[in-house]
Amino acid sequence: MIKIRLQRKGRIRRPIYHIVVADSRSPRDGRIIEQVGRYDGVTEKKETVLNEDRIMYWLGTGAQPTDSVRKILRHEGFLYKRHLVMWGKSEEEIEVALTEWKAYRDSKEGKEVTRKEQVQASLEAEEKAVKEQVVEKAAAAAKELEAEEAIAEAAEEVVEETAEVETAPEAVEETTEEVVAEPVAEETVEIVEEAPTEADAPVEEVVAEEKVETTPETSSKTSSDMTAKEAIDHINDTDVADLAGFVTDAEDRKTVLAALEAKQA
Repeated sequence: MIKIRLQRKGRIRRPIYHIVVADSRSPRDGRIIEQVGRYDGVTEKKETVLNEDRIMYWLGTGAQPTDSVRKILRHEGFLYKRHLVMWGKSEEEIEVALTEWKAYRDSKEGKEVTRKEQVQASLEAEEKAVKEQVVEKAAAAAKELEAEEAIAEAAEEVVEETAEVETAPEAVEETTEEVVAEPVAEETVEIVEEAPTEADAPVEEVVAEEKVETTPETSSKTSSDMTAKEAIDHINDTDVADLAGFVTDAEDRKTVLAALEAKQA
């Protein structure tokens, strides 16, 4: 099979390629049938030279271009021109169509991004994404820290309030004990001092108190207001000086009069 392919020429790291027609069985640098063009994409020239008539001939005889050669022919508009010729377009129409197509190609090439630019853009996008993730993680960590601090503060407040509630009853109890203890002690002392029991007091003092209490009540009474026994007991328990007027002239009870005479004697 006849191939239209590239044949490497030039120097190391500065290659140029010849577009040749050769048998597909021959090696890359082997025997060729015909050279139909040249492609230079590395040097300062960066030119592409095509022998369109001969390429058109070999394509018409069934020769097949390799993928690399096909890209070169498509980029130069050769394949588009060949299609226009096959469609029966005139030379003027072909020239106008090629001019419009080349203008479109040049505008598109200006907008195309090289491989280096694509890699650089992807690296920048990755770096931006990493920075955004770092910022988001930092913000999340700050929120968690604020939440933990708020919880700790709330726990401290609860502990303080609990401690105040626990200590408050003790203070109230102590205050109550102090307030209650003092009056009770004073009242107890007063009761002990002011109200001694009859069992602890001497008998003479008790009798004297009874006399003092009864004397005012009986001093205004006479023997006529009492029974004979009460009058006699009063006469016996009272001094003679205090019995003046106790026995009136109306007293006719002999026992009372006899007790009075015996007291006066």
